[in-house]
Amino acid sequence: MATKKPAKPAKPRTPPDYNSKLYIGNEMAAFDRKDRGYYDSMTAEEQKAFSPFLMIRWGSSVKAEPGLEAYYLIRLNDNVNRNFFDISTTKHKKLQWLLSTTVSPNEGQQFHQWIAAKKKDTDNKSLKFLRLMYPEAKEDEIRLMERINTKEDLKELARKHGWDDRRIKAEL
Repeated sequence: MATKKPAKPAKPRTPPDYNSKLYIGNEMAAFDRKDRGYYDSMTAEEQKAFSPFLMIRWGSSVKAEPGLEAYYLIRLNDNVNRNFFDISTTKHKKLQWLLSTTVSPNEGQQFHQWIAAKKKDTDNKSLKFLRLMYPEAKEDEIRLMERINTKEDLKELARKHGWDDRRIKAEL
């Protein structure tokens, strides 16, 4: 089996500016202390770059005792998430910030952790083909097979299963 081409190296990250109002640690500290003037203290450029969505994504999860973790999640869902996308995130960032300040129980600064969004399901032709060939396989096994096999490997597998070139071209 041939292997796929190696991925391009990642771009180096710039170090965070710990003094910036947009540094997530500073945002979460203001979030925990219910700082209602925090958004107004930002420059116009910082206000433009401020992301309410990222802020509530971080704010929804704290590493603390289980009761406090549940409290943050429930309050954020009730106070902010319920109609979050009904409020324009470009026109009403201050309102979204003010809503988010109602979440914290004001018990000091907490450690907020990032919860990654579920990855989008990329249903490319290779994955569809492998699911067809191996209906009993688990999804992580299908994805692994897709990563380690080249397009030519998959075409060869299709030929071994009796597919003609026209079907291979159409479905792979």
